[in-house]
Amino acid sequence: MKQRILTALILAPLAIAAIFFLPLQFFILFASVVFLLATKEWAGFVSKTPSSKLLYLFALILGVTLFLMPVEHIWLGQTLNSFISSGLVVAAVWWCLALLMVIGYPGSASSWKESPMIKGGFGLLTLLPFFWGLVVLRSVNMNADFYFGSQLVMYVFLLVWAADSGAYFAGRQFGKHKLAPNVSPGKTIEGLLGGLFCAVIVAYFASQYFAIAESKLLVFFIASIVTTLVSALGDLTESIFKREAGLKDSGNLLPGHGGILDRIDSLTAAIPVFALIYIYWLA
Repeated sequence: MKQRILTALILAPLAIAAIFFLPLQFFILFASVVFLLATKEWAGFVSKTPSSKLLYLFALILGVTLFLMPVEHIWLGQTLNSFISSGLVVAAVWWCLALLMVIGYPGSASSWKESPMIKGGFGLLTLLPFFWGLVVLRSVNMNADFYFGSQLVMYVFLLVWAADSGAYFAGRQFGKHKLAPNVSPGKTIEGLLGGLFCAVIVAYFASQYFAIAESKLLVFFIASIVTTLVSALGDLTESIFKREAGLKDSGNLLPGHGGILDRIDSLTAAIPVFALIYIYWLA
């Protein structure tokens, strides 16, 4: 517990400072480091003897997307570049597939658990949209208000943290019905509902803070609820890959917390999904 607290006290302020104060180019560099560290851990899901090939491949793919999509072309006027928009739509489709995988587990794993290529593809579908979702949200309205995109990113973080905390306490106090016993036996439906309740409270205060127009208020709450639910899916999906790889944690980079993926598993789903909903229905 001391390790967990100490690590959190060091990392949380650094992450928040990066989100709020880094210029977009340096924020992209920060997000790239997170992407590559997560990729290195994903290699452990792909093979029990992970090599650096996946890291090099993902780094190359990330580099190509950055080359094709330079910072100044993320937004074309008020419209998000169609290349990035399409990537976020693909991410939404991937998380629908992931939901089916979680519901059908362990039977659903039979079609991919012996295929390093498919597991690597799942990693790319998880991590690349997460990277671009972060960049898109951070860049929203940046020329007019440098901190607005930071606040959007932070809002998704707060939703996920509130949902995690609410699920933990509600699950301990009221949990009786298992949510996905074959995937994560400790999670309960009551915990999910408790987390959702806490997230809705955060969404209410955020709607006041962002001064969401009455015409978009319902969409904002729906976006927040969907983001919260899909964040739980991100957690469960990573649990499947860890279970199939025989791992308790994705890595040991963060003392007391496991690996990078253990900390961002919910965010890998929440960030691109919220970004997709925001740019089409809230921006």
